[in-house]
Amino acid sequence: MSDYQDLHAPFRPRSARAVTLVLGVLTVVGAIVIVIAVPRMANVTFGAADQLGTVLIAAGICWGLWRQGGVRAVPGERGLVVRNLVHTREVEWAEIVSVNFGDGSPWVQLDLSDGGTLAVMAVQRADGARAAAEASRLATLVALHEGPSA
Repeated sequence: MSDYQDLHAPFRPRSARAVTLVLGVLTVVGAIVIVIAVPRMANVTFGAADQLGTVLIAAGICWGLWRQGGVRAVPGERGLVVRNLVHTREVEWAEIVSVNFGDGSPWVQLDLSDGGTLAVMAVQRADGARAAAEASRLATLVALHEGPSA
């Protein structure tokens, strides 16, 4: 990969993705075991509605895990597309005033020109030194796309 491609590669958390994958598999396996084994237990009433409820709860958990596993930030020529747990937002490079990854923050925060902030869950403290390097790479991208001052 070229330096440009390396610099503009999508940001994705590593630890969170691994955890969501493991939890997703455990959720599906657990739901299957419950749906099959519990109705066969003596003195237990576990009908079709209970089985459906178990499947629906497992599906809801898997959806949440899928959203968490899909967290990312994708840099482009015009700006950064940030997909967090619930919302996806595109910000232009000029809108980003600074990149913060202060002590205790679970993920990077962007200070925006409108006075607001935007969490970038794709760079998570749980990733340790890699997270610090990714925060630095994001700050480099912001500086690179700043352009000449007015």
